[in-house]
Amino acid sequence: MQNMTFPNSLKSGDKIAIISPAGSVVAAQLETTLELIKEKGYEPVLGDNLYANYQNGYSYAGTEKQRLDDLNWALNDKDIAAIWTSRGGYGCQQLLQHIDLNQFKKQPKWLIGYSDVTVLQSFLFKKGFASIHGQSVKTSSLGVSEKSYELIFDILKGKQLNYEIASDKNNRVGEAFGVLVGGNLALLYALLGTPYSFDFKDTILFIEEIGENFYALDRMLMSLELAGVFKKIKGLIVGGMTNMGKEADNKAYEEPYDPFAYQLITERVAQYNFPTVFAFPNGHIYDNRPLIIGAEVKIKVSDKVEIKF
Repeated sequence: MQNMTFPNSLKSGDKIAIISPAGSVVAAQLETTLELIKEKGYEPVLGDNLYANYQNGYSYAGTEKQRLDDLNWALNDKDIAAIWTSRGGYGCQQLLQHIDLNQFKKQPKWLIGYSDVTVLQSFLFKKGFASIHGQSVKTSSLGVSEKSYELIFDILKGKQLNYEIASDKNNRVGEAFGVLVGGNLALLYALLGTPYSFDFKDTILFIEEIGENFYALDRMLMSLELAGVFKKIKGLIVGGMTNMGKEADNKAYEEPYDPFAYQLITERVAQYNFPTVFAFPNGHIYDNRPLIIGAEVKIKVSDKVEIKF
């Protein structure tokens, strides 16, 4: 696996680009976090097409060209120190073949987001750059924990991440060390067999999901199985599994870790002997704590769970 490059820490006054590479947003959905960014001493700079809306079977934040223009601007503008995506949804895959990293390679910067942004994080990983799998700028109507944002700002300041969480009954005990990869399971599944898929060998894999039927969840797990992913990884971390087996009903945060989804995952990886962590607080859930994709992590699973970066 190639050496990973980690962006420099931010300093007071640095500019953070706010872009929408996938689904559309309206200004009211971003106001709270934009104000928080200012309170932390940074300057949010809005992409030209941040609030664009293009209807083409889905409500995109602009045409492919508009979204790509904003992404490439944010990646390569020398005055931008970090990039924070407004939301996920769908659309990042459409941009992969035309991403420009010319200036970015000289001045790497943190990309922050999750859900559909998994696609961009996989792209950067293949190029040797770390990114932050964490809460987007958009705040859900149901709220997001303060810690979800505070820890992102900690990373931007250069602080180290370490987690200690309660053990889950589905966990498999053990210790493992590897580079952290992963994100939204549907996107990992969608990238399999393409040049943009993560390299899984000797990694710690993280997965999370929302709103999938149980048979669709198993289909995605089976695809990872058939692609040999579970034979390659050193450990597995499972985050939120919300609104599974039924259509979204605005109750995502009432059951962040669906027990039947966890049962299916447990059964699918039962033949392997890597340690597994369930109920990690990351995903489409209220307590969405960031992970650093591309960072080396050590997981220790016993009567409690320790994850050290």
